[in-house]
Amino acid sequence: MQVILLQDVKSLGKKGDMLEINDGYARNYIIPKKLGVPANEANKNDLKLHKANEAKIAKENLETAKELGAKIEKVSVNVPIKVGENGRAFGAVTAKEISDALDKQCGIKVDKKKIQLKEAIKAVSEADVPVKLHPEVTALLKVKVVAE
Repeated sequence: MQVILLQDVKSLGKKGDMLEINDGYARNYIIPKKLGVPANEANKNDLKLHKANEAKIAKENLETAKELGAKIEKVSVNVPIKVGENGRAFGAVTAKEISDALDKQCGIKVDKKKIQLKEAIKAVSEADVPVKLHPEVTALLKVKVVAE
């Protein structure tokens, strides 16, 4: 019997896969537990429409990420840090502080988890920080750490 999976099933396949499985397994386990539906014409059309919709949404997300990446690459962010007498910095600049400064100074909201700072910046300097907006889009943000 052919079924279309509605959810990931560990030993069978992923959501949206169309599989040929034993009739008993399909009727007694997969269909009653709402893990899949029989692969009739109506369900095949629904699957095709659903996949087309997902592809359209993925394309829109990629375009949005590319636009945001272009904006981020054009701007520069100043992040203040307290500095002692010898020019030694107190504390460090983290991804959260960079995210907050980007929002306040440029009006661009980016989640701190998307800012890929290998380690906190602990000195007055300039750095290019990668911001991963999409699996295919990574923008470089210019961050200037200035003395407060």
